[in-house]
Amino acid sequence: MSYKLLIVDDEPDIRDMLSSYFRKCGYEVLLASEGEEAVRLAGRHPDLILLDIGMPGMDGLEVCRSLRDTVACPILFLTARVEEVDKVNGFAVGGDDYVVKPFGMAELAARVAAHLRREERQISRAEVKFTGGLVINYSAAEVTYRGVSIPLTRQEYRIAELLSLHVGRVFDKEEMYERIWGIDGEGSSAVVAEHVRNLRGKLSAADVDSPIETMWGLGYKWKS
Repeated sequence: MSYKLLIVDDEPDIRDMLSSYFRKCGYEVLLASEGEEAVRLAGRHPDLILLDIGMPGMDGLEVCRSLRDTVACPILFLTARVEEVDKVNGFAVGGDDYVVKPFGMAELAARVAAHLRREERQISRAEVKFTGGLVINYSAAEVTYRGVSIPLTRQEYRIAELLSLHVGRVFDKEEMYERIWGIDGEGSSAVVAEHVRNLRGKLSAADVDSPIETMWGLGYKWKS
């Protein structure tokens, strides 16, 4: 299968380098040099987006925020630096991973491939019904309650997916961070806690009795 990548960066040298490398690896590549062009090309249904944050005009965070209502594919941010607050902001608008410049092409390619494999595994899953009328359709990446869809961000859905596929198992925040965002390192409790809070809020707004239980000092689990 030939995957389609959308590469967004205002630096021509980086666009050319990424385009040449991934085309040699067999990917179809779309290129954008600024935010508005990226939003337009996203309508061609890329399988993954490599998105520079520090672009003039419409920056990467704005692009990601504008795309998340209509685009479900993984979005990997390219950035010259990343602090804790940058990660929180990026994940809050729907990003999936950070790659810090300068980066090695082999590592970047490995991250791209890992995210695409994760997408394939997700698509292969079926629909599961939980008590009370809550349904998760893993193939469509959709959560519904009594037939009504609950609008979740990508990360909120993946938290529900991870926990619901392992009913009763406790996940600490660090493991959840690594599994969902795929970032190397110790993980971020703040990022996980924020997304769990938002997920619970959306479930509550839909009159769902949240199946996510906090295990104080340990993490979270999906109630049996």
